[in-house]
Formats: sequence, C-alpha cells, structure tokens
Amino acid sequence: MPQRAPLPERLAAIACVAVSLVALGFAVVVSKGLQQSPAMLVLLSALSATLALFVWRVPPAWRAMLRYEITAEHVICRRGPLRRIMGRQSLSYARIAWHDTEPGVGDLVLVRAVPTGALWRTLSLRLSNLRAPDRVLAMLRGVEPGPSMGSGSVPLAQRLDEGERVLWTARPLATRWDRRRFGNMVLALLLVFTVIRAAISLSRPLAQVHHSLTGGIFWVFVASIALGWAMVLLTGLSLGYVAFLRPSRWMRDTRYFVTNRRVLIRRGSEELSLDLGRIAYVIAGDRRGSRDLFLVLDGPKARAMAVHGAFGGAEEPAELSPVFAAIPRGDGPESLLGPASHPSVAPAA
Repeated sequence: MPQRAPLPERLAAIACVAVSLVALGFAVVVSKGLQQSPAMLVLLSALSATLALFVWRVPPAWRAMLRYEITAEHVICRRGPLRRIMGRQSLSYARIAWHDTEPGVGDLVLVRAVPTGALWRTLSLRLSNLRAPDRVLAMLRGVEPGPSMGSGSVPLAQRLDEGERVLWTARPLATRWDRRRFGNMVLALLLVFTVIRAAISLSRPLAQVHHSLTGGIFWVFVASIALGWAMVLLTGLSLGYVAFLRPSRWMRDTRYFVTNRRVLIRRGSEELSLDLGRIAYVIAGDRRGSRDLFLVLDGPKARAMAVHGAFGGAEEPAELSPVFAAIPRGDGPESLLGPASHPSVAPAA
C-alpha cells in the first residue's frame, strides 16, 4: 500500500521549505535592492528545497520497497538482497502505532531486550504500514486473531485473545518533571522571548530602510523576516507543547492492563503488548503520592530493560516502554507479573 511520511519527516520537510523561501526572499532583496550578488543565498535556497524534497519523498519510497516475511522461526524485513532478521523466540515485546488518517493501518515495532550498562542499546524491527497490525502480532505470538481485531478504534480491552481476561487495570496519576522536559520548557521560553524582543527592536530599523527600498522589494524583505520569526516562534511553541501539554495529554490517554497472559499499555493511538513469560521480576520505585513499576525482561542471552526503566535513565521515554508510571499505591499487580518482586529502590521522582 502507499507509504506515507511520518509526522517528524513531514515537519522537517516543511521547515526546509520555509528556510528555502526565507533565503530566496533575501536573495531578491540583495539582488534588486542592494545590487549585490545573491549567489550564496540562492544556493542555500536550492539546497533547502532539495533537502525538503528528499525528506518528503525518499524515505517513503525506500519503505515502499520493503517486503516482510514471517516464517516459523523468524521475522524477515527484505529489500532486494538486504535483509534484517529477528527471531520470533527472541521477541521481548511489541508496539503498535495506529495511523490517524488511515483506519485499520499502523506500524508494528518488534523489540528485543538487551543487557544494560555498556551493552545498553535498542534492537528493534519496524514493519511499516501494515493493515491490521494487531492481527499480525497475534500471528507472531502463535495465537488465533480475534474477530474484533483489525481496528485501532476498538478499545484494547475488547481485542483480547480467546480466553484472555483482564485481571488488573489502572491509569497514571501524575507526570514527571525530568531534565528533558525542564530543558524544553526553558528553551521554549527563550525562543518566544527572542522573537518578541527581535520584533520590538527591529521596528525602527525597518522604518528607516523603508525609503531605501522600492515598495515591492521592501515587502519581500519584511515577509522574509516575518517568515523567519514565524519559524522560530513555532519552534518555541512546539517545545512548549512538548513540555506542558503533551505529558498531560499522554497521562489522560494512558491505560495499563494486566491480563492472565499479557501486559498491555494503551496511550492514544499507541499500544504495547508484552507476554507475562518475558518478565523476570519487577522493581518498584516510589514517587510522591504514587509509585513506578519497572518490568525487567528476560529472554535469550538477555535480562534487561529494553529501552528505558530501572537502569535506562531518569527521563520518561517518548515511546511506550514496559513501565507502569505513577500508578496508585496499595494493591498492585506485582503478584501477577513475574515469579518474584524486587524490593523498592530509591525514589524515582
């Protein structure tokens, strides 16, 4: 099926187009208003436009050439003679990212747990633009896909395996102010302040050069400056959204489930599925008014957190990982998650 560019790639392409337009506008001003050579500005505009086209079209075209194969032992991602292989028995957990604009279509990411410390890294295989990725995941797990599978609009609790039932469920109670979130907040405020200050300080110089440039060239100059300011302002607002609004939205849209077979996490259009047999033990971390549960995974030659968790750093990951963050105190799912629970560690927040 046709491949779409993910949101980060589309935003990067739009940013490159904006840079190209700003450079082209200043090239017109330098050439027509100042009677100077605009060669470097034209070159920058051309390079930015080329990069925008590359980011917008090349990665989707590359993904369109991929072919996926599932055998009794392996999952194979093939492009011509190139292959990436992951053993089905080494699969630790899987994530599904449903597409917002294409119902029933999503990306399936298969993740393998690897050791922490010096060998801490991510081993994953992404199967892009699959129709009914939850059915494909059921096939990989060796179970019969349920009749309600195939659409991300159906609640996760209604797309369980045959005979699977929910034993525990909860929602996160709070979000964490980690270093990344605090840094985004500071940078967002700095960028917004810079734009406001620049707009105020440049109002008088613009009035002074108004008579030095012809009417059309002057407005090209103003439009180029305004577009550059808009890029910086939108970057600041985006970082502000990431720091302030997105964590609250994620908390509101997140739900944790423990069934008699799996750990399931749903956050908006994203899902995580982890078989209980992959959990070695649980580490509890105290928060103020709540606690975190880090699921340490077990697999062939690996016992570790796959991406984040007890040893993966203090920042909350942007992608779903096997962690129950800020769940209520009291009766928890530890007895359901593994053969043993580890004593609580130092406070997580």
